Amino acid sequence: MRLSDIFERLVDRDVPVGFRAYDGSGAGPADAETVVEVRSPQALRYIATAPGELGLARAYITGAADVHGDLYTAVTGLLAHRRDIPQPTEWLQWLRELGLSTLRRPPVPPEELPPPWRRKLRKHSKARDAESIAHHYDISNRFYELVLGPSMTYSCAVFPTDDSSLETAQAEKIDLICRKLDLRPGQRLLDVGAGWGALVRHAAEHYGVHALGVTLSAQQVAWAQRAIVDAGLEGRAEVRHLDYRDVHETGFDAISSVGTMEHIGKAELGGHFEILAGKLRPEGRILNHTITRPSNRERTRPGPFIDRYIFPDGELEGSGTVVGAMHDHGFEVRHSENLREHYAMTLREWGRNLERGWDGAVAEVGERRARAWRLYMTLSRVAFETGRTQIHQFLGVKPDRQGRSGMPLRPAWERPAEAPAEVGAHA
Repeated sequence: MRLSDIFERLVDRDVPVGFRAYDGSGAGPADAETVVEVRSPQALRYIATAPGELGLARAYITGAADVHGDLYTAVTGLLAHRRDIPQPTEWLQWLRELGLSTLRRPPVPPEELPPPWRRKLRKHSKARDAESIAHHYDISNRFYELVLGPSMTYSCAVFPTDDSSLETAQAEKIDLICRKLDLRPGQRLLDVGAGWGALVRHAAEHYGVHALGVTLSAQQVAWAQRAIVDAGLEGRAEVRHLDYRDVHETGFDAISSVGTMEHIGKAELGGHFEILAGKLRPEGRILNHTITRPSNRERTRPGPFIDRYIFPDGELEGSGTVVGAMHDHGFEVRHSENLREHYAMTLREWGRNLERGWDGAVAEVGERRARAWRLYMTLSRVAFETGRTQIHQFLGVKPDRQGRSGMPLRPAWERPAEAPAEVGAHA
């Protein structure tokens, strides 16, 4: 059996992606700009011993399989032209023809974490959360500079127009959060999961608040504190290496949580929001910016590739689950907004940054980790484009004992639009 025969069984004849393999076989358009290559039998062994995304990821990360050309084009082309999944009898027939040696598992890449049940410490304990955050964020500040760009903002941007730059879109996202929180001079902001401090710096500089950010990443704290000093914001903005559960201050006027809830876990949501509500003054607002599932029926845990290479112990909830948890534990949700198309665009720009800075990224984190990130951002972009993953901003308020929210009758955070055309009396 030729490997090209399997490829042609998995996709239709109109697939725009080429294929070639170590056995000399090939398929797909002869002039295809994007070509999938199976470079060694090890790729088949990875796929056969870990069927699905994990085996494919191992083959790609190790270089046993590769894509020549644009990875996003390859993924979308293959998905658009895939045939029905083969029956188990077909898989068994392929294994017989390829040989039983295909079932001998190659060494697991050293960058891969063990499955969740084999990890030390209790899930979502402070110590294990700190380890998980360090695995993802403490790889190299320079690597993140190459991928994220000057804003050093690692969350969904908000693009005012289709042709807005990533930096413009990140600035708009940060300012939108500040406007939704209705920040005023002299107020106190708590930013949970502060990253490299872009939000606390912006809030302190442009809204006159005293902003405290917390993160479990030591490298983020070091970078953020230098940026605060460089901006002349000492005494007005601070980022601490601290679990949000250990923040001793209370009475904050506003809380922002951007990209933090994905690390909390469904079982911990109630306690999470109770803690945050306890740190907020009556009529204070919370902005929860988080990746979500398209429904509450979806599995919350990510697939094994994301869990073992990118976000260990991450969990994603449906928007209804998030709203319910906020309502049941101290908050009244007043507004929600789905920004999934914006995240697809953000990931597109991060992917372009990675390709432009590829040599520097490999020098910082190694080729295998860089390839894992290329794969992660590509698959995530496709997931947001197709609606299999979403991202929401939930604006909540903590009413006082009389039920007062302090909210305006209508939302006041959108930027003024151009004056509308005059409407006739008959309208």
